[in-house]
Amino acid sequence: MTLVIVLIIAAVLGLVVLVGVTVGARRKSVGSYQLELIDLDAFRNLVDPSETAYLRHRLPVSQFRRVQRARLRAMALYVHAADRNASALMRIGQSALAGKDTQTSQAAHELIDNAALLRRNATFALFRIYVALLWPTAGLAADPILHDYERLNGSAMLLGRLRNPASPGHTSTVS
Repeated sequence: MTLVIVLIIAAVLGLVVLVGVTVGARRKSVGSYQLELIDLDAFRNLVDPSETAYLRHRLPVSQFRRVQRARLRAMALYVHAADRNASALMRIGQSALAGKDTQTSQAAHELIDNAALLRRNATFALFRIYVALLWPTAGLAADPILHDYERLNGSAMLLGRLRNPASPGHTSTVS
């Protein structure tokens, strides 16, 4: 039993390293911060339970496992990118707290709160994804990360508009 647990932990750590090495995403500069562009439509497709159910019913079990593992690896890359973007946006929100405008300060607090929530949920989602890589036929729910990221994107756009009204859509390219 202990050997099985050690092997599972080693496999999960190996996957973490593998995903970390293979990440090669495009980046968008916002101020001095680098944000990765995330294709929300592709991410939405990956986390859609109806897409998974469709593939499960249409493909033979062995082929479904192979396809689902590829989808899970892609999903992990999106979650990692969303986590890194949340970290950068959290720093942007913290720098905006110094302003005297109450509306900007409230928007900065909202951005920081949304970023912290996304980062916490990303950790749990990655754990579920890595477990699902071991058992790809098990169900997985990573769609909360997508919703958290969309909310974070909205908070970032609001803060960007408040800090620089002359450029209303400059942070909307995060998605």
